[in-house]
This record gives sequence, structure tokens and C-alpha cells, in this order.
Amino acid sequence: MNDEVTFTTMMLPRRQLIAGTFAAGAVGIGLTAAPAWAQTPGMLEGKVAIVTGGTSGIGAITAGALARAGAKVAFNGRRGALGREVEGRLRAAGGDVVYIRSDVRNASQVERFVAETIERYGRLDIAFNNAGIDLPPASISDTDIAGFDDQIATNLRGVFLSMKYELPHLVQSGGAMINTASIGGRHAFPNIVAYGASKAAVIHMTRAAAQEYGQHVRINAIAPGPIETPMLDRVRRDWKVTTEQLVAPYPMRRVGTPEEVASVVLFLASDASSYLSGHVIGIDGGDLA
Repeated sequence: MNDEVTFTTMMLPRRQLIAGTFAAGAVGIGLTAAPAWAQTPGMLEGKVAIVTGGTSGIGAITAGALARAGAKVAFNGRRGALGREVEGRLRAAGGDVVYIRSDVRNASQVERFVAETIERYGRLDIAFNNAGIDLPPASISDTDIAGFDDQIATNLRGVFLSMKYELPHLVQSGGAMINTASIGGRHAFPNIVAYGASKAAVIHMTRAAAQEYGQHVRINAIAPGPIETPMLDRVRRDWKVTTEQLVAPYPMRRVGTPEEVASVVLFLASDASSYLSGHVIGIDGGDLA
């Protein structure tokens, strides 16, 4: 990373300031209560959901919200100890949840993850393809090649592989798919070329899949803005910005919460969004305004 890349020296304009903050897969955040409406008994009763990148952050919170809404949930992630901890906490809260350790970069592991979910629960109704990573900001010429490849493999290939193996089952159930993109995929930002490109590609794949499978599966994406996760902590550190500086460009003047993201995912997974497909829903505090 170029040491000159700081908030003060670059005098980042509006969209540069908020670059790099927006992804799933954040680590280390605890599980908290789902939004009140998402706790409606039976909202997703009888449904089976998959969550990728569900060991922490947005993924873990959403896995809990889906379970509390009545869905049976299988989630994956690379970190076995953390995955088993989340699984235990959700089961203790009454959720029918299973952690299946797998890496979304690996085709055979993704195929196995989906197959084990079907073997355990018999069907698939909801897929939340959420796994993703970020790296410290750097100019294109300073971007680490291995880091670039890992972001593309996780954020883009991982979503593609998940879609590839989930869609045949979602066609059978007439289900719903939600992919995690980012505000960083809707706007071009400097110094996060791999992250932005991967998330823009997720948006494209979402729209293409919505056209291909529109008669059978509702397929949408979410584009979170700054969400209070450890990923946001890294952004504060790497970009040397305060929360106040970070949220200044947003009409709502605050960061979002993983629970607020989960509430949108539940809406898109439920019959409440039955005529909505091919969209990218910004969860961004009014950024597009």
C-alpha cells in the first residue's frame, strides 16, 4: 500500500472518501437481535436458506435473522472455529442451523456445500451469496497481484460458483437469490480497483441471471454503504478517517448496522418482494440521493 494514501494528503472528494468500506464478510462482530418485523413467527417457515460467508458480520447476523424468521439455514465460511461458535449460538437460540466449512473460491467445496445442504434439508428456497473480502487501498501500480487475484476469486468467482450450484435447486423451488454487491460496485473509486471491479461484476451477473432465470427465480443484489463491522474499522484505520468524516457525505449522517442489511435480505427472500427481480438495492443512508 502506498503510505501517501491518507485522508489528509489526498483530500479525498466525496466518493473517494467512502470507497473501500462496503462488503460482506466482515469479521468479529457478535450476533444481535433481528429487526422486530423480521421476528414475525412463520415468516419464512418451511424455507431452507444458504448463506455464504456466514461466520461473522453481515453474514452471521443475516443467518440469525433468517433462522428467527423460521427458515432452516446452512452457512459456510473458511474459519472453522468461528463457524462452529456461530452455529452453537444460533442453535442455542432455537434456530435450525448448520455450519458447513467450505471456501467459496473452490468449486468442489461449493458444490459439496450445496449438496450437503440439500441432503440435510431436502430443498433450497433462499440463497444469500454474501462472502467477500477487502484489502487496504492502493493505486493500480501498487496493487499486490496476489491480493488482486484473491479478491476476484472470493468476491466474483465465489459468487459465480455459488450461483452455478444453487440455481438448479432454486428453479425447482421457485426460490429467491440475493447477492451482496456494494456501493463500491455502483461507482468507480480510486485505490480499490479489484474490490470495485469484483462488486461491479456481481451486479452484472445478478442482472444477467435475472434475465436467464426470470420465470423461475427472483434474483436481486444488495449494495451496502458503510456498515458497522470490523471491515469498517479497517477502513477507518487504512484511510485514516473518523466516523464523522466517513458519514459526512450521506444524507442520513450515520453508518448502517448489519441488522438493517439483514432486514432488506429478509424482504427480498420473502413473498413480500414477489414481483421484484433484477434490482440492486442500495442500503446506503441516502447515497444515491
